Amino acid sequence: MQVDTLDVGRSFILGIVEGVTEFLPISSTGHLIVAGDLLAFTGDKAKVFNIFIQLGAILAVVWYYRERIMAVVCGVGSGETNRFLGNLFVAFIPVAVVGLLIHSWIKEYLFSPVTVAGALIAGGILILIIERSTRVVRITDLESIPLRLAFVIGLAQVLSLVPGVSRAGATIMGGLVVGFDRKTATEFSFFLAIPTMFAATSYDLLKNIGGLDVSDLPVFATGFVLAFISALVVIKALLRFIARHDFTLFAYYRIVFGIIVLLLLTR
Repeated sequence: MQVDTLDVGRSFILGIVEGVTEFLPISSTGHLIVAGDLLAFTGDKAKVFNIFIQLGAILAVVWYYRERIMAVVCGVGSGETNRFLGNLFVAFIPVAVVGLLIHSWIKEYLFSPVTVAGALIAGGILILIIERSTRVVRITDLESIPLRLAFVIGLAQVLSLVPGVSRAGATIMGGLVVGFDRKTATEFSFFLAIPTMFAATSYDLLKNIGGLDVSDLPVFATGFVLAFISALVVIKALLRFIARHDFTLFAYYRIVFGIIVLLLLTR
């Protein structure tokens, strides 16, 4: 088995990019598209790789919340657990339906640095508007989320199908708009990522994995492990960060990064 050391090096970088950006409101898909373009890591194998390493990031959430997840599994049938699972299911439905209907169209027409740059800038401006608006906090824990608001978060998540919008950004900002505090909005976004990302990655992998061979294993394994480790670090850091700060910093980052991408594209 001959291993391409250049591809392993690229997978090391891209795995970190995925893990660092997946749960921040700055768009992991957008960063992977831009980073892959800069590293000349494109094509069918790169697309499958980007899908696969997302599993590493989502497993970081599963590991971080393993005690809570086990409690949910053991508590199936109780009112509180059923309500929590019902909220996740209802929030998952919109993106599942819309994603199945227009998934191919999005992949063909929207996966480009130009789309990413525009979505980053627009999303950054929207975050600034939301953070500077007057909001009434009504939901301060996951157990008190009503079903209708979970569905609203699900509708917000649909926006993340556009590369550069950010799944985390859409769901967290959606939570803030409807009255969640920052911790609850962020944690609900984390938990909603589990069914959403597992479904999306499984669907994409089944469609695209046929073109890979055993020589790709070191490349994919490197990215997977790095995505898991870096995502775990970021999850912990983000929860500490939002205890004292809002999301304005991420808004400015999105805007600056989006402008830089546009400038690079016009060179």
